[in-house]
Amino acid sequence: MNTMAIPLSARVQRIKPSPSMMARMRAQQLKAQGRDIIDLTTGEPDFDTPAHIQAAATAAMAAGQTRYAPVNGTPRLRKAISAKFARENGVTYAIDEITVGSGAKQVIFNALAATLNEGDEVIVPAPYWVSYPDMVLACDGKPVIVPCGENTGFKLTAEGLEHAITPRTRWLILNTPSNPTGAFYDAAEMAALTGVLLRHPHVALMTDDIYEQIRFDGGAPVCPVAIAPALRERTLLVNGVSKTYAMTGFRIGYGAGPKPLLAAMNVIQSQTTSAAAAMSMAAAAAALEGDQSFVGTARAAYKARRDRAVELMNAIDGISCATPDGAFYIYPSCAGLIGRRRPDGSLLETDLDVAMYFLEDAGVAVLDGSAYGLSPYLRLSIATSLDALEDAGARLKRACEALHRP
Repeated sequence: MNTMAIPLSARVQRIKPSPSMMARMRAQQLKAQGRDIIDLTTGEPDFDTPAHIQAAATAAMAAGQTRYAPVNGTPRLRKAISAKFARENGVTYAIDEITVGSGAKQVIFNALAATLNEGDEVIVPAPYWVSYPDMVLACDGKPVIVPCGENTGFKLTAEGLEHAITPRTRWLILNTPSNPTGAFYDAAEMAALTGVLLRHPHVALMTDDIYEQIRFDGGAPVCPVAIAPALRERTLLVNGVSKTYAMTGFRIGYGAGPKPLLAAMNVIQSQTTSAAAAMSMAAAAAALEGDQSFVGTARAAYKARRDRAVELMNAIDGISCATPDGAFYIYPSCAGLIGRRRPDGSLLETDLDVAMYFLEDAGVAVLDGSAYGLSPYLRLSIATSLDALEDAGARLKRACEALHRP
C-alpha cells in the first residue's frame, strides 16, 4: 500500500526543539542505561511546592473547581495578581488588564502570535532563553539577536538597543534576572533602555520576570512601567508562579498590559488551549495571597548554591565564571578548554564539544552556550543540592585535568 507523508508547514521547519529538553532527554537515556549522571540542565526548583499551596489545589477540587474556567483566568487569581503588582512592583493593573495562561511561555507566545506579521522584528538580547527566537519564528517574525558579552555584564545597553531598532521592530524582549546568565537590570540600566523606547513609539516592550524574586542583592524588583509610566500602553509584563513557588507542574503564568493587546491574546488562547486548569489557578492564587516565607528560604538556598558553584568552577583550569545577580543558573566561560584534546584524542572545538565531553566522560549534563546565543559558555542549573554541586564540580575538575593541551 502506498503511503504519503503528511507535509509539514514552513513554520514548524523554521524552529527547533528546545535544547534544554533535548539535553535532559539524553541525560535520562544515559541514566536508563545505568550511567551515574548528575543532571544540571533542568531549570526547575528541586523544592516541593509549599504545603499550603498544595492544600489549596486539593480544596479547590473538593469544592468542585474541576470545570472550565474563564479563558483569561479566574477573577480570584486576577485579583491576587493585581494585588501582587501593586505590592511588589509599584504599578496598578485592573483585573481586566491581566490575563492568565498555562505557563508564562504561553503568555509570551500568545502576545507574539497576536501582534506579529511576516517579517516583523523582535529584538532579543543574547544570551537568551532558548525559546524566544523560535517563538518569534513560529509567529512569522524575525528575531534580531543582539550579542551582550561579559563586558556589559551580559546585558543590553541603550546604545545596543538604539542600533538594533528599525522601522520593522515590534518588540524588545527583556528577561531579568536572566536565564541563562542571571544578569539583572538595575533601575538606572532599565531607565536607560526605557529612555530609548520612549523615542521609538512603534516598539513595544515585553518583560519576562519569571525569576523576579530570585535576586541575591536584597533589592526590590525593577519594573519598567514604574520607571517610565508613559510606556504602560505598550508594555506587557509577564510573570508566573513556577520558579518563585516551585510550581512548575501547575503551569500558571500571567501577563499584564493594555486591554486591546490582552483581548487579542485571549482570542489566541481561546482557540488553542482555552483556560488554564481551574485547580492550578486556585493554587496560584493561594501562593500569591498567602505566606511568603518560602520565597526567602528558597532564595537563601539558591544564593548559597550560587556562591559555591561559582567557587567550584573558578577552581578548574580552563573555566572562568562570573557571579550571577539572580535566577538559579551559572554561565561559565569554557574558552580556556577550546583547543584541548580529550583522552581519546578528539579535539574540543566548540562549547557543544565541551558539554558532550562532560556528559560522556564525567557524567555531568550541562548545556552549551551556543544554544543560548553566545559562545563559548556553558549553562549549569544550580537548582539542586549542594552535595550534587560538590560532586559535579569534582567530576568536572578531573575531566578537565585529563585533557591534553595543544
